[in-house]
Amino acid sequence: MPASERLGSHLKRAEQALNATKAAVLKPAGLTVAQYAALLNLSGNPGISAAALARLCGVTPPTMNTVLKNLQDRELIVRSPHEWHRNVLETRLTDEGRAVLAAADTSAVRVERALAAEFTDAERDALTGLLARCVRVLEEQRPGSS
Repeated sequence: MPASERLGSHLKRAEQALNATKAAVLKPAGLTVAQYAALLNLSGNPGISAAALARLCGVTPPTMNTVLKNLQDRELIVRSPHEWHRNVLETRLTDEGRAVLAAADTSAVRVERALAAEFTDAERDALTGLLARCVRVLEEQRPGSS
């Protein structure tokens, strides 16, 4: 099967283009795409554990621990032991973290809106549905997923 016919190649190119563009627009805020994703998900899930945050952001737990360490070093987040589970650290945004996220999110949303504007409402709905089907089929094909 030629590369041009492989849907995975097209999906990967789109993902790479999105990540490269977001990396460029997030750079002035001093954030990587992974750090931005962590802050964004933390804003809606205060107190979430690193493992749960890793799942939401689509990275491994060790990668998320590195991301969180860097965010903590910049004082954008605080981590504290869970009230009942002392071996679980809860993670929350600081005021500075919220400010950095707000500035970064303005740029990231601009990218998302430009992308969305290329499609009609019906095309966006269709694309979302098609991508969901891709995810379903790929998850079904993954060994050990049953």
